[in-house]
This record gives sequence, C-alpha cells and structure tokens, in this order.
Amino acid sequence: MLQWNELHPYNAVHVVRVPEPLALDRLKQAIESAFEGLGLGEIVLNHSQRPSSFTQYAIRNTAQEISALPDASPSSLHSEIQRQLNFPFLVGPRVNPFRFFAQADGASFSLGITYFHPIADAESIVWLLKICIQKYFGGNSRDSVPSLELYPDIGPPLLFRHPLLVLRKIAAIPASAAAMRRCFRPPIRNYADFQNGFAFFSLPNELLQALVAASKSWNVTLNDVFLAILLKCVSPLASRRALSAKRKQIGVGCIVNLRKELGFDARPVFGLFLGSFVIAHEVPEGLSLENLSRDVRRQTARIKERRLALATPVELAFGRLLFSFFSTKRQKKLYQKNYPLWGGITNMNLNSIWEQPEGAAPIDYFRAVSTGPATPLVLSTTTAADHLNVGLTFRSTVFSQGDIQQIKAVFLACANQVHVANRTTLSSAHAD
Repeated sequence: MLQWNELHPYNAVHVVRVPEPLALDRLKQAIESAFEGLGLGEIVLNHSQRPSSFTQYAIRNTAQEISALPDASPSSLHSEIQRQLNFPFLVGPRVNPFRFFAQADGASFSLGITYFHPIADAESIVWLLKICIQKYFGGNSRDSVPSLELYPDIGPPLLFRHPLLVLRKIAAIPASAAAMRRCFRPPIRNYADFQNGFAFFSLPNELLQALVAASKSWNVTLNDVFLAILLKCVSPLASRRALSAKRKQIGVGCIVNLRKELGFDARPVFGLFLGSFVIAHEVPEGLSLENLSRDVRRQTARIKERRLALATPVELAFGRLLFSFFSTKRQKKLYQKNYPLWGGITNMNLNSIWEQPEGAAPIDYFRAVSTGPATPLVLSTTTAADHLNVGLTFRSTVFSQGDIQQIKAVFLACANQVHVANRTTLSSAHAD
C-alpha cells in the first residue's frame, strides 16, 4: 500500500451520520479526548518497536482538526468525499494519518474521517469513530467507552507461523498468473491518471432482505451474491471481450477481514488485518444471478478451504519485488497489463460492531475507498441498521459518469429482480 501511495493517494473515507444536532466545539473535545485516551495520533513509519505486517509504527499523540462543510446539501458532502480521496497525506518519516470533517443538518450531523489506508483497516476506523461518538454523547467512563488495543502483536512472520500456507500460496502464483491472462483488460484512456470519482446509493430494507434470503436459499454467502452482482454490473462494459481470442473472462477482487484468522475477532483492536482474493468468470449473457452466485461460491469456497487470503502478504511481497524492477512510468501500467481486474468489493456489517440502541434513531454509516493502481472500481458495501449503503469509487480514466450510472442501475435491478422473485415464490406458497 505504501508503494501504491507513491502513485496516487491511497486514502479511505468513512462517514457516520449521527441523530443529534452538531455542537462543533463539543465534537472537537470528544475527538481530542478519544485520541488522548487511546494514545493515537501521528504515526512513525518503520519504527523498530511496533511491527504490523510489513510496515512498522510508533504512535505520537497530536491534535486533530475538524473542517466544517459550508452547507447541508448532499452535493457538498459528495464533493468533500471526492476531494478527500484525491488529497494526499504528507508522508515522510512521520505522518498524521487522519483528517476530520463535519456537516451539520438540523437535528443531525455527519462526521467524516479520512485516513491513510496503510495504517488501518475499516473495522479499526469503526471502533475509533464509535469511541469518538460515545464521548460526544457524554460517555467518559471505562464502562461506557470501549478500549481499543493499538497494533497488537501478531506473532512471528507468516513464514514461521504458517510455512505450508506460504508454500501453497507460492505454488499457486503460476496458476493465478495464467488465470489473469484469460481476463479481459479494462480500457484505460490515460495510464498516468489515477483520479478518483465517487458515487453513492442505498438499498432499502426490503431489497437487502431479499438478497439475504436469496443467499440462504442458494446456499451461498451474501458476499458471493455481491461479487456476482459486481460481475453482472461490469459485464456490459466489457462486451468487447467476445471478440478476444483468449481474454474472455472478467476478473474481480475481494478484500477479506483476517481478524478471526489472527485471533482478534473477540476484542476491539486497531491495525491493518486484511487479505484479498480474486475470482474470474466469463459471465455469459443470460446466466441468472442465482447460477452466477453459485459459480462464484465454488471459487470462493476453494479459496477459503485453502486459507489463501491469509497468505496475501506473500502476494504483496511478490508485487513489491516486481515494482522494484520498473520505472514509475511503467509501474503505472504494471497492474493493468498483468493483473487486469475490473473491480473489487470490500464488505462490512456495521451492526456486528456498532450495536444500535433500542428505541433510538439509528446511526447511519457509509464508506469510500481509493481505487489504487490495481482495481479501477471499488464497491464499499456497508450494512447499517436495516439497509445497505454502497460507496462507488472509480478511476475516471476507466469509467465515465454514464458507466457508473449504468453500474448503479444494474446493481439495483439485480436486487429488484430477486425481491420480485421472492415475493412471487411466497405468493405461490400461500396460494398452495
């Protein structure tokens, strides 16, 4: 990720909508109290005392500022998110990896945090924002505000913890490279342009529940369904693959939360605990979402069974080695030429981390993640309360605004079709 940031800012943005009027001074005090209590702030890269994956950290507390948006319009919030995704952090021996912004909207407000992605994963930021908001509501005791362990020790290097897994991952690299050679490349107008665009939409409860019910009846995961929908979304934009002699498939990626694998699922910790995997499919015209989801499931089940996502550092190390042989100009083309993904998904269920109080107005939440050099489209799906929020980040040199509107329309159409099919099935069952 640090190498990616040299090509383009590798940032992520989280926004939490709080059902409470904004008191900016109180919010600043709550954030300062949270950071001071956690000992979080400026981060020293490559510090010898705090290893985390391949990058090392030390913490030095520093003041956090909040930018107030000028108005309450959705366009103002959208513009700020897009600006934050494209605005780099000053990265040197030290980096202050956080920026905050707030938007007042009468009886509620939105608090946004932009963070330097190499220092933390999405769940870490949820825990951080949760502590900030709980302090904003007046929670200062240990009982009311959870503790957050910073960069816990993950033990010896992966090679010593899981040597067979590392060997299995290395052995899988040739097959993975061969699979990528069967994937159609996204059209890129300007390899040097890494500008991020952003779009946002939501799925109401009835559509989300329809997808959940479908995933159970199809014996797949909800994430498998999202991956299948992503393939459906980009398939029309990759129609020229039908003319290709070898590159008939579409490749997409998925980010995996590795906390359970590392033994951290039972406690709140702050750090970077992510893996990834890639799947590919031809997505023939007329293939149903159900059958496509089952095809996806066959691929993801093999990946999970072999625990390959846990060995993602091996793949990243291989990528770093390749990067070192190329100039910056050629680095910008490396992934698109050799790792031609059309998009990726990062999926999170907020309800499993941030419980909603009964009887109170729910807290809403959505995310946006920089595309980086490997993936020109990122769907950040977040289940919040009873609905699904989808943040769409895209490289504007690959996808036009019209393409993004089409992707959004196909996503919603897939969900609607499943909803209608579920209602039809229930009506038939009641009639019988």
